[in-house]
Amino acid sequence: MEIRPLRETDDRGGLRSGDPELDRFFAKFAGQNQFRHHLGTTYVAVEDNRICGFATVAPGNVEAEALPATLRRRLPRYPLPVLRLARLAVDGAAQGGGVGNALLRHVFLLALKMSEEYGCVGVLALAPAGG
Repeated sequence: MEIRPLRETDDRGGLRSGDPELDRFFAKFAGQNQFRHHLGTTYVAVEDNRICGFATVAPGNVEAEALPATLRRRLPRYPLPVLRLARLAVDGAAQGGGVGNALLRHVFLLALKMSEEYGCVGVLALAPAGG
């Protein structure tokens, strides 16, 4: 399996994760957000020339006061840079095969690289409404 940034030429219409909103985002908005608006980057898991999952990330920040006291003691009191994991989905046919874990591992490696290059204190995962 290869994990790489989404390409403009990728077919985004075939992913069926079981969550219509995630599938709709991937099909209609992931490309716009990445290539036109530059709001985030979507990484895709590709196996046998087929996209079997994706993760969308964007830079963000978290208020220091929102962190647990044990972390606050070691950090400055201003907004801290994080890598936001905005969306993650795996095609139904690939669920249970480690695709989600591989995408998550890739996001953590991106955050580590970000911390070394220009600062990042961690990954902030955005939970869906009602989730």
